[in-house]
Amino acid sequence: MSWYSLLVLAVAAERVAELVVARRNAAWTLARAGVERGRGHYPVMVVLHTGLLVCCLLEPVLADRPFLPALGWPMLGAAVLAQALRWWCIATLGPYWNTRVIVVPGARLVGGGPYRFLRHPNYLAVVVEIAALPLVHSAWLTATVFSVANAVLLGVRVRCENAVLAQAVPA
Repeated sequence: MSWYSLLVLAVAAERVAELVVARRNAAWTLARAGVERGRGHYPVMVVLHTGLLVCCLLEPVLADRPFLPALGWPMLGAAVLAQALRWWCIATLGPYWNTRVIVVPGARLVGGGPYRFLRHPNYLAVVVEIAALPLVHSAWLTATVFSVANAVLLGVRVRCENAVLAQAVPA
């Protein structure tokens, strides 16, 4: 197994860790009268992120994509930075972070951590990761297709979250 395959599997394991945190946080928010929004797009998001990881493994093999150090190493750095930003978001939001859109009525907006600089920093991490992870091993087709699909999905997701956040108490 190549080091790139191990990297993709490590990202998959990280996703499982995210889902464990999300499940715990969902129970916490739902116990506080949290309401889920955007259920319709969530399965699409799961398919997109799962498909990304599968295609990251398949394209380099099936299309005989080489590792190009001048591209691969910077993209690895970008992917690692995206993971760091994602976990900064998770730590900042604490029990309010989730892979689903669940809002607790009367909750205050979070204005610390990366949210001081961006309204949706987690999605910056997602955008960077979807572009960078495949390009670590020259999987440009995967990077392109999933980046475009993610842009469409994020349009739906961000509208959903913004509608929910508009009802939150300012920080």
